[in-house]
Amino acid sequence: MTVRLHWFLPTGGDGRTLVDRHAYAPGQDRQLRGVRAPDIEYLAQIAKAAEQLGFEAVLTPTGTWCEDAWLTTVALAQHTERLKFLVAFRPGLISPTLAAQMAATYQRVTRGRLLLNVVTGGDSAEQRRFGDRLDHDQRYARTDEFLSIVRGVWRGEPYDFHGSHYQVDGGLTALPPDPLPQLFFGGSSPAAGPVAARHADVYLTWGEPPAQVKEKIDWIRSLAEREGREVRFGVRLHTISRDSSAEAWATANRLLDDLDADTVAAAQTALGRSESVGQQRMLALHGGSRAELEIHPGLWAGVGLVRGGAGTAMVGSHSEVADLIEEYHALGVEHFVLSGYPHLEEAYWFGEGVIPELAARGLVEGRTTGAPILVGSGR
Repeated sequence: MTVRLHWFLPTGGDGRTLVDRHAYAPGQDRQLRGVRAPDIEYLAQIAKAAEQLGFEAVLTPTGTWCEDAWLTTVALAQHTERLKFLVAFRPGLISPTLAAQMAATYQRVTRGRLLLNVVTGGDSAEQRRFGDRLDHDQRYARTDEFLSIVRGVWRGEPYDFHGSHYQVDGGLTALPPDPLPQLFFGGSSPAAGPVAARHADVYLTWGEPPAQVKEKIDWIRSLAEREGREVRFGVRLHTISRDSSAEAWATANRLLDDLDADTVAAAQTALGRSESVGQQRMLALHGGSRAELEIHPGLWAGVGLVRGGAGTAMVGSHSEVADLIEEYHALGVEHFVLSGYPHLEEAYWFGEGVIPELAARGLVEGRTTGAPILVGSGR
C-alpha cells in the first residue's frame, strides 16, 4: 500500500492568515493581511501546481462560504490534464438520481477525473440555510438511502427504492460513469459509522493523534467486515514543512500572530455549537488554549483555534513531516488530503520537500528522488 497524496482548493478564499475572511463577528470592519479571493485564475494556479508536483487530486469544500464545488472544478478541469477533483457535496440537497447523473456527465467531460466527498453535515444552522431541517442522526439515515440509490442507478438499468426519505421508481443513469467515482466519507458519530461501512470506498478522518486515528480505523474496519466489505482510509491534515524544524515552527507561530483572544473566543463559541462529533473531537484537542498545541510530536492543533473542520497541521522539517506520514501510514492510512496557508506556496514546500522524502522511502509511486541538474556552458 503506497501513499496517495491530495491537495486542497480554497474556494472560500486563501491567504497568509488563519482568520477566516468571512470572520465570526458579522459586520466587523477588520482588514486582514494577505487575503486572496478565490477567483478562477488563482484557483487555477493552485490546481496546476498540484498537478505538476504530483498530487493525485484536490479536495473542494462545500457550504455557505465557498464557491460551488461542481461548477468550480469542472471549470478547472479545463486548465489541467491529469489532476482529479474530490468534489464535496451534501446528500439531501439534490435528488440522488440527479447526483448520479451529474457524476456520470462529469466523468465523461473530464475523462474520468471525479472523486466524491460525501458531507452529511454537522451544523443544523448551516443545513437550514439550504432548506434542510433534519437533525443529525436523521441526516445520516438519509445519506444511507441516498448512497444506496446513487449506487443503484449507476448500474445502468431501472432501479426502484422505497425508504423513509426517498421514493424512486425506475431510477436510471442511461450512461453510467466510467469509472465509477470513489466515495470518500467522514463521520465520527455512532450514526455515521454504519453508513461508512456500507458505502464508503475511503473513510476520511480529520488529523487526530495517531492513537485516536487507529481507534477509528479499527472501528470502521470491524463494521465494514460485518457488511462483507473492505474500506480504505484517509486523513485530512494541514502541513507546514520547511528545510529545518526551526523554520517550520517559526512559521506556525507566525500564524498565531493574527489571533487575539477575542477572535479565538468568538471562533470557539461558534464551533462549539456544531453537532458534528468530529468537530467536538477537534476542539477537545486544545480546549481553546494556546498552552499545549503540540498534541503529538510534530502534530500542531493551532489551526483549530479559529477554523472549523481539519484543525491540525503536521509541522517540522521535510524529513520530520515524512516521519509523521509514515506513522499514520503504518496504521493503515493510504490517502492524505493536505492543505496549508497559503495553499499555493505550501503546495510547493510540501511537493518539493516532503514528496522526495516519501519517494526515497518507497512510499509514493511514479516519483524519482531527484531531477538532473542542467549545467550551462557559460556563454
